[in-house]
Amino acid sequence: MLEDVSRIVRDAARLAASRCGGSFRRWEKAPGNPVCEIDIEVDNYLRDKLSALDPGAGWLSEETVDDSDRIERSRLWVVDPIDGTRDYLRGRSGWAVSVALVEDRKPLLGVLDAPMRGEHWRAAKGQGAWRNGERLRVSGRTTLAGARIPADQLAAPDADLVLVPKPNSIALRMALVAAGEADLVATTKWGFEWDIAAAALIAEEAGASVSGAFGQPLTFNTALGNAFGVLVATPAIHADAVERLRERALAAV
Repeated sequence: MLEDVSRIVRDAARLAASRCGGSFRRWEKAPGNPVCEIDIEVDNYLRDKLSALDPGAGWLSEETVDDSDRIERSRLWVVDPIDGTRDYLRGRSGWAVSVALVEDRKPLLGVLDAPMRGEHWRAAKGQGAWRNGERLRVSGRTTLAGARIPADQLAAPDADLVLVPKPNSIALRMALVAAGEADLVATTKWGFEWDIAAAALIAEEAGASVSGAFGQPLTFNTALGNAFGVLVATPAIHADAVERLRERALAAV
C-alpha cells in the first residue's frame, strides 16, 4: 500500500504546486489560522483517492468536519492537505502534503511530499524511512548544547542551540531530524494529529525519539484529534530536552 499512497500524495502535491503563486480565494478559519481554496481541493482529492484505497479506514483531516465514528475504526487516514499554509500563500517552499495511515492508534504508513523543495518522504512501520529513495538516519548528536533546531529565534535559555532554516510546515521540521539535518524539534502548545502523524513515523523509523512535550508517548485517533506538544530529537538528547522544556510546558498546558 505504501507505493499507492506515495503516488496519491505526489499527485496531490503536484496539484497544489500547480496553483501556488496564482490567484485563488483565501480566508482565515480563525484569527491567525489561514486557509485557501487549494487546501479544500487537495483535501477532496485525497479523500476520494485514499478512501478508494482503504474504504474501511476512518478520516481525520484539517479541512474536513470531524466525524466521531472514526474512533470506532481500527484504521484511520490522518491528513493535512497543505501543512505550512502560510508558506504556500507566500509562494515559499516550506509546505508539504502530509498523509498517515494509523492503525490501532499508531502510524503504520507516513508520506510527505514537498514539491517546491523536490522532496518526497516516506516510511512504513518497521521498514525504515526514506527521502527521494535515500534511507534516512538521525545524526549522532549526544549533547543538547550545540544541537541544531529549525526555528526563527531562540529563547534566552536556549542560547546554546544552533539555528537552522525553518520551513513553516511542522511536519517538514520533524523530517529534518530524520534526515540528520537538525537534531531537535520541540513545541509546547496544543496541536493536531494531522500536523504530526506522518512525520512522527518518518522520524521514528530514522531512529529519532518522538514524544509529546512531557516525554509522553504519542497516540492517534484520540477523541479530540489533538496532542499537547511534540518533541523529536536524537535519542541521546531527548531526555535532556524534555527536562529543559518541562517548566515551559507546565506553564502552557
